[in-house]
Amino acid sequence: MRRLLHRLQDDRGDVPGWVLITLMTAALVILIWALAGPALGDIFQNAIDKVSGI
Repeated sequence: MRRLLHRLQDDRGDVPGWVLITLMTAALVILIWALAGPALGDIFQNAIDKVSGI
């Protein structure tokens, strides 16, 4: 019973899960940025050109 209570209070068990979630989120952000970055840059440049009158 004491070992069970100790294991329930131990919060080290979920660290690999959080590391995996963090790495997967970073990979998704990099992938989306790589795919959408040039298009977003073009949209931004077009908007700046229209505002500045070029």
